[in-house]
Amino acid sequence: MAPLSPRVVVKVDLKKKPWQQDQPLHNRWHPEIPPVAEVKAGEFFRVEMIDAMGGVIKDNDSASDIKNLVLTTTHHLSGPIRVVDEEGVAAKAGDLLAVEICNLGPLPGDEWGFTGSFDRENGGGFLTDHFPCATKAIWYFEGIYAYSPQIPGVRFPGLTHPGVIGTAPSNELLRIWNDRERQLEESGVESLTLCEVVHQRPLACLPTTKGCLLGNIEEGTPEWERIANEAARTIPGRENGGNCDIKNLSRGSKIYLPVFVEGANLSTGDMHFSQGDGEISFCGAIEMSGFLELKCEIIRNGMQEYLTPMGPTPLHVNPIFEIGPVEPRFSEWLVFEGISVDESGKQHYLDATVAYKRAVLNAIDYLFKFGYSKEQVYLLLSCCPCEGRLSGIVDSPSAVATLAIPTAIFDQDIRPKNRKVPVGPRVVRKPDVLKSTYDGKLPITKNPSSSS
Repeated sequence: MAPLSPRVVVKVDLKKKPWQQDQPLHNRWHPEIPPVAEVKAGEFFRVEMIDAMGGVIKDNDSASDIKNLVLTTTHHLSGPIRVVDEEGVAAKAGDLLAVEICNLGPLPGDEWGFTGSFDRENGGGFLTDHFPCATKAIWYFEGIYAYSPQIPGVRFPGLTHPGVIGTAPSNELLRIWNDRERQLEESGVESLTLCEVVHQRPLACLPTTKGCLLGNIEEGTPEWERIANEAARTIPGRENGGNCDIKNLSRGSKIYLPVFVEGANLSTGDMHFSQGDGEISFCGAIEMSGFLELKCEIIRNGMQEYLTPMGPTPLHVNPIFEIGPVEPRFSEWLVFEGISVDESGKQHYLDATVAYKRAVLNAIDYLFKFGYSKEQVYLLLSCCPCEGRLSGIVDSPSAVATLAIPTAIFDQDIRPKNRKVPVGPRVVRKPDVLKSTYDGKLPITKNPSSSS
């Protein structure tokens, strides 16, 4: 007898707002957000999700929706989902939850997505000091391939994956998160030398009631107010998994998540059609609505057996990820190197972030010579199947990072070669990415060696 189709445990209606869904969504982590569904270990089930921004970003000719986005509402997660074993006994704190991704993709009738960069004063990003304006590119899907009218001459297969997947924290783990992130925010920019080079703000996204969704907890009640002021934002990856943005977690992948509360309370969202390593534009990847078809297994006492804490408590652990067998295949790459020397020429000691920033900037300026605007390349590198690597982290004083770009995604040969006409900044292809004005006052980093 053929196996049954996956049971739909969370269904979304794209015509409704995030807070209008029949099964309430949530955009915070908290142990008291109640489950909206229950699954058994070994069961084949389906979870649907809206896009990370909750349908606010539109398929239109303006980037004002990116510029004016209310960032406290990001990552509308489907769940929590309570997981029990074959006998009906719930997963317990200290277990591992093995989550297998059997299938995934865009929701039928919604086969498009977007990539953007936030305004420097409203979210920022990895290169926000170079690109302060909010920008947007729309991508359309043709099966496994994506193309964008705003970035012509590029087409590539996507490696679709959930940006966010994780279990609920315990109260103790939630307190650890909030204490350490609040300390970072309160210490300020001056305490962090890297902030002189990577200008992304804010330093941390602390709990706030603004834009907060807590599933079935009724807004306006004392319980809602208390939990909203405690619940962790979904922006960073943490011990529970969360917003890891690992682009290879596609079909056939398995994720071993630590369990901190009874039932595990699995949640997922932030579906990506494709992503470059690092999702560098922050509002990056190709964001879309989508579905996951999953199976779960409970590994009893798996945290103690397989995860060694790297910190002061047994809760300081991290998930393990098993990459699936399905991914795009490329044979030719152009690789850009970066070292930990910033744009002013200052040497930083084994700083991998500065090195990766240099590698990305080198790639952007190189592809600019082939008719793309720098904003087009910035968004492209955030979502195309490029590969980032830490190549050197021990040879003082320079860390070395690389960014490898598959040459086959372009409709022209982008390799260096002898040319009859010297290569230089060419006339930019039209159209360009959608762009808003930048109205802020923060200084912009210019490359002193560039004429553009």
